[in-house]
Amino acid sequence: MSQSEILSQEFELGFTYTRSTGPVVGRFLTALRDRNIVGIKGSDGAVYVPPMEYDPNTAEELSEFVEVGQAGEVVSWCWVSEPRESHPHDTAFAWAMIKLDGADIPMVHSVRVEREADMKTGMRVKVQWADEPRGHITDIACFVVEGAESPLGAAGMNAKREMITGMEAPIYLKYHFTAGAATSRFLGKVRQGKLVGQRCPSCNNVYIPPRGSCAACGVATEEEVEVADKCTLESFTIVYIPIPNNPIQPPYIIANLIPDGANISFIHLLSECVNEEIHIGQRVQAVWKPEAEWTYAMDNIKYFKPIDEPDVPIEQIGKIPAAGVPAAGAPVTGREG
Repeated sequence: MSQSEILSQEFELGFTYTRSTGPVVGRFLTALRDRNIVGIKGSDGAVYVPPMEYDPNTAEELSEFVEVGQAGEVVSWCWVSEPRESHPHDTAFAWAMIKLDGADIPMVHSVRVEREADMKTGMRVKVQWADEPRGHITDIACFVVEGAESPLGAAGMNAKREMITGMEAPIYLKYHFTAGAATSRFLGKVRQGKLVGQRCPSCNNVYIPPRGSCAACGVATEEEVEVADKCTLESFTIVYIPIPNNPIQPPYIIANLIPDGANISFIHLLSECVNEEIHIGQRVQAVWKPEAEWTYAMDNIKYFKPIDEPDVPIEQIGKIPAAGVPAAGAPVTGREG
């Protein structure tokens, strides 16, 4: 890797979890699925849409539901001229605070009009339902100007169906990561089959992966230290719950490992082991992918596996070695084989 090469990559971080809705949110979502809208009455007589579980003034539990209208008044709004990928529409639209007929507190939703000039505070709008409601806020596809045609689902599906008690909540974040100088050099060495950290000139801590500065002292770290792919197990977790889109099936072990020559741990996968026999202080070594598959990534190491070496006493794990002396008393040899 040349000094001028910049390493960057798109990432997506997230998961979908299932949450229970409770009696209040469940009632609201059930009504949406049936193309109706309900609010809830507070201690002051105000009707809240969406309904709240507890009174904002007294904190008392609320339970008096009120069916409200499917049209209302725009209280305030803002125009989105260039929708993003996560927005509900792919053409320009407005976010608006809409006070439905029969409600006292406005709700936020999208309004579809052709031009920004068509949006006005005080204008009347009505619900446009999604074709296939499923018990989610998106069952309201958007609001449109009252009196306009609604090409999607009609209101008032009053068939009695089971109450919604749970929902899937996807939480995903897409971001672009650009590696800094320390991370880029580290990944460049990983592509060569080497693990290289950086030593703090003040406290002597050896960080891997290097961070460019010491978290304890706040000073820059520039001295590079090649460490071994043999490690001591500092702590671990046995994962029993499957993670969506993760090809590794549980149970498996994620461990904090301190490589020989460093004293700050990093996280990696353990395998070729009996999970119940894994213990703190155990010695492990990297199992690398074939060299032809090496890239700028830590998954060049498929996993770490236990090796037949004496355990490191717990009180010695992560001790700061003298300059140039590997931790755990093992030689710094880099990758074997």
